[in-house]
Amino acid sequence: MDAWIDAVKAELGLDVSVDIPAILDVAKVAAHSVERPAAPVTTYLLGVAAARGMDVSDATRRIEALAEGWPQAPEA
Repeated sequence: MDAWIDAVKAELGLDVSVDIPAILDVAKVAAHSVERPAAPVTTYLLGVAAARGMDVSDATRRIEALAEGWPQAPEA
């Protein structure tokens, strides 16, 4: 995984740190509390928030709280 992240950062010309546990936790909470496709979209939005200067820890906490309180879809 580290080699992949390093390769993607190099390909995109990025010099940033990556908080892998925070990203994976947000993805997990979104996938389980909202719906599976919410995981990649939510992590993208986390990245946008970070790029705009928001603290990643704060954004992570806010997203997780929102997802955990999200109404569950009725069983099909």
